[in-house]
Amino acid sequence: MKFLARACLAAAALAGACGAMAADFDPRETFAPFSYPQPVNAYRSGSGMPGPMFWQNRADYELAATLDPVRNTLSGKATIRYTNNSPDALDVLWLQLDENRFTADARGNFTSDKTAKRHTDGYRIASVTVDGRKAEYVISDTRMQVRLPAPLAGKGGKISLTIVYSYDLPGDFGGRTGFAPSKNGNIYEMAQWYPRMCVYDDLRGWDTAPYLNSEFYLEYGDFDYAITVPSNMIVAGSGELVNPDDVLTATQRERLAKARQSDSTVMIRTPAEVADPASRPKQGGTLTWKFRMKNTRDVAFGASTAYVWDAARINLPEGKTALAMSVYPVESVGQDRWGRSTEYLKAAVEHFSSKWYPYPYPVAINEAGTAASGMEYPGIVFDPMEAPAKPLHMVTAHEIGHTWFPMIVGSDERRNAWMDEGFNTFIDVYEADAFNHGEFAPKRDGEYAPKGGNPVDEILPLLADRDAPSLMIGADMVKEKYRHPATYFKAALGLVLLREEIIGPERFDPAFRKYIATWAYRHPSPSDFFRLMESEAGEDLSWFWRGWFEKNWQLDMAVEKVDGSVVTVANLDQLVMPATLRVTLDDKSTRDIRVPVETWQQHKRFDIEVPGGRKVVRAEIDPDHKIPDRDRGNNKWPR
Repeated sequence: MKFLARACLAAAALAGACGAMAADFDPRETFAPFSYPQPVNAYRSGSGMPGPMFWQNRADYELAATLDPVRNTLSGKATIRYTNNSPDALDVLWLQLDENRFTADARGNFTSDKTAKRHTDGYRIASVTVDGRKAEYVISDTRMQVRLPAPLAGKGGKISLTIVYSYDLPGDFGGRTGFAPSKNGNIYEMAQWYPRMCVYDDLRGWDTAPYLNSEFYLEYGDFDYAITVPSNMIVAGSGELVNPDDVLTATQRERLAKARQSDSTVMIRTPAEVADPASRPKQGGTLTWKFRMKNTRDVAFGASTAYVWDAARINLPEGKTALAMSVYPVESVGQDRWGRSTEYLKAAVEHFSSKWYPYPYPVAINEAGTAASGMEYPGIVFDPMEAPAKPLHMVTAHEIGHTWFPMIVGSDERRNAWMDEGFNTFIDVYEADAFNHGEFAPKRDGEYAPKGGNPVDEILPLLADRDAPSLMIGADMVKEKYRHPATYFKAALGLVLLREEIIGPERFDPAFRKYIATWAYRHPSPSDFFRLMESEAGEDLSWFWRGWFEKNWQLDMAVEKVDGSVVTVANLDQLVMPATLRVTLDDKSTRDIRVPVETWQQHKRFDIEVPGGRKVVRAEIDPDHKIPDRDRGNNKWPR
């Protein structure tokens, strides 16, 4: 019997065989009290809202950097005005030095199969001062600890930290920052280009998880930054360009003004003008581009001599507007390539804004390159310069969708990547349906369902994989083979199931909007999301948080038998879901009966009496194929 059980489990993972023998459903485990990962206290309430004593620190930045495309270096000065709103006095500050990821002995070289073959020497720190006085500091991998001459008082204490630094650019092996060639010059995609404050929060104090390969957790603040480059380069940066008279021609300023009033894409710098010196306001020397961005957690920029540039107006709720812009090389020109980029960008921002939460920034930029393609930062995304129409639409919508998660809702990507990639992939599904009457819909490939089939079937191999990670595990602990299937796909499908099958759009959508608005520019934990959705939607969802997010449980519902007008349904595996039972009666009529999850709180199988006194001749659980049932062979009666 033990051998047979093991054989059935193996077969079930491949073909859904063996039915009830594959598992032994125990309602006591599925519906046991759920332990939320983070406790309720004065900082975070049981409703998933910030508590009465919630606090969050703040970091405002003044940055100046010079990009040298001859030596391929960046040198800069960062002044950070840090506000300590916590109740604690702080004797040190912690910062992230992400460029140290590219050193030969970086910890990240030992955590991935994709070990970099080329290296840099990382950050070169020239000086560190606190309120104008020299400060001691220690660098450990991708982190810097600055030791303060006196503790920084809590509840509003302020300090000014200045760091002078430089580093060599990592080239096209940087992954999220670097440069790569194009026909008319290198394209520089510059992210993580300055020392960034670590978060100090109520969950663990200083969050100093090193930069291995996963993403970020950052404080909010206002940014003023200046980028100095050779005069023949165009810079596209997060936020609003505040000195256009200095860096743009009169023609380009006129075209931008036209684009701000246009729903159609307006060319700012045409392909023919890329090689024309007259498309720059100055010949020789350098120009400094100045940008401002308020209430953001980060800024990034692209720079190149090769950019074609176009733009159009974004229409936002309450009559507000923003500007969508795309910059790309001449190799990417064409309606089947980047010629529609701004159309895609504009439509995605408008959709996410109207459905979930208004886009908060003055500009949204899609930048084409290869060094950091497929990566998101506030106000700007880096996407592949060679992408054709459908993949470009998909990646554009996905990357700008990160504005909402985690740029607006500032979750910790390094520890809870599913709250970043999964939530964003979820909203992508509906954007694909909405764009141009579903031109590229449904989104059932690429980021969402790798094999392009029914998502509830595509997830089954992951649920059957005993080595698959829990969604609640830290992002850096997820092997590359599982990163996309779990972090993106499973997390997104979980929200789809919540919206479409468990809660319903009429309750899910307002609750999800409330979550976004409540935690905009704040740092929610997984428990805050779980609690708020339960409170706002009016459902105890602990069984789903456990089965889908904490565990990797499988679902197997069955119709076991029919006796006259009584249908016996069973739950044979540890996950439960509400489902529809469709019965056909002896007069050829059909009836749908909803089987709620509460059915399984006390039962492993349940007899459903079909009202009306007619004989049932056929019965099927989940007839519309809406839930991830691993063995659909036992869903029907007769077999």
